[in-house]
Amino acid sequence: MNATYTLLLLLVSNVFMTFAWYGHVKLQQMGTITSHTPLYAVVLISWLLALAEYACQVPANRFGYVGNGGAFTLMQLKVVQEVISLSVFTLFVIVLFRGESLHWNHLAAFACLIMAVWLAFLK
Repeated sequence: MNATYTLLLLLVSNVFMTFAWYGHVKLQQMGTITSHTPLYAVVLISWLLALAEYACQVPANRFGYVGNGGAFTLMQLKVVQEVISLSVFTLFVIVLFRGESLHWNHLAAFACLIMAVWLAFLK
């Protein structure tokens, strides 16, 4: 069950992370914030989102780490986190930034990520 909780927490944390890092770009496109919005305000909003990210990321790593009774080594946790991060980012771009599109090289990169996960889990 720790593996499931870990993966769910990593997914939620990466949703918050993606919005913290790139949400302001979409908000600017929508006119919610403008180029005149002070950078410190954008950073503060991003920090609040990052706080929510860390509130999920830290427990995910704690529950998931084999040394704490979890299912993953540190390397496996990191590789899984990166795959989740790029998957969430890709969905974010496809859904919210319709001008961006996937190309063959992006799909090839995902194939490499799947290979990275496979390699990280080899005994």
